[in-house]
Amino acid sequence: MKWLLVLVLVPTLVLAADPKKKEEAKPDPAAVAAGAKLYMEKTCSACHGKDAKTPIMPDYPRLAGQNAGYAERQMLDIKSGARANGNTAAMKGIMPLVNEAEIKSLAVYLSSLQ
Repeated sequence: MKWLLVLVLVPTLVLAADPKKKEEAKPDPAAVAAGAKLYMEKTCSACHGKDAKTPIMPDYPRLAGQNAGYAERQMLDIKSGARANGNTAAMKGIMPLVNEAEIKSLAVYLSSLQ
């Protein structure tokens, strides 16, 4: 009886956990618009490209489509000094100009790009 239960439940759980079936949460349109404005105002586009896909240096990251939580964490870590590798030198001059709410908006905007 237990084996029958396992044989029925395991495939059901696997199918229920299929990430393709999950509906992706849509980002807040106001946050996306605010982030898009900040992206240009804070000069992010100068290094990462207007489309956030064409950085000026090959080792600068493409930001379009990045996970919002990850992008936010990286910006916060650069701002605080927790992330301080060679590639963060240019960002160190910009991050004092960006507050935490703006970082969140930038991250939401970047995640909304394809």
